[in-house]
Amino acid sequence: MELTHASKTLLAGLALIGSLSLTACNGDDTAGGSSDAAPAGSSSSSSSGGSGESGGSSNGSGSGTSGKSDGDSPQGTAAGTGSNENGKVEICRSDELEVSATDNTTGEEEGVVTVAFKNGGGRDCSINGYAGVDLKTATGDTLSVDRNGEQVHPDILKDGETAAFNIEFPVNNTGGSGVRVTKILVTPPNETKTVTVDWPAGTLPVSESGSGRLSIGPVTKVSDSPAG
Repeated sequence: MELTHASKTLLAGLALIGSLSLTACNGDDTAGGSSDAAPAGSSSSSSSGGSGESGGSSNGSGSGTSGKSDGDSPQGTAAGTGSNENGKVEICRSDELEVSATDNTTGEEEGVVTVAFKNGGGRDCSINGYAGVDLKTATGDTLSVDRNGEQVHPDILKDGETAAFNIEFPVNNTGGSGVRVTKILVTPPNETKTVTVDWPAGTLPVSESGSGRLSIGPVTKVSDSPAG
């Protein structure tokens, strides 16, 4: 009886141990599942991180390249801009030019007044185009002067060199007093400051002074003008 009871007790104990073992195994599986979930997350993260490493490497080198490019680009732009500005010859300014007017009329019908710009600025300067010209009369009227349409030629004036243009006008041979011009208001090409010089020639006929016969040519360098 005792043996049988002991056997039953042993069998019950073995059954209990087996039950506990089974429970423990099930618990390990759950833990293992949890443990596996974390690595799975890690694995997912690693996979993402792997893409991230690949992407990170790409992003890293991309940022590095972009950073280098960003660093180099402004320097190149600044250098280029500076180089262009340094190579430019500035225009001849009104304050640097000695302006004079001379009567060079030789014909009986058409008169010529030559206006000269002598470079006295102590540096090279560029002159290109038509001057702006108005004529002031003794009565205070202003006569506009048209361009004759000739092609312009850009020139560089060294210190002491001269450029000039002609004002063509109808000569007053009517026997009357005509229109007396007193002043020439002249603005050098590409400038805004006007210089006033005396009109050196005779009068204009009243009937033709406003008929469009007043004209100017472009400013050109005087070939024999001395430098220095």
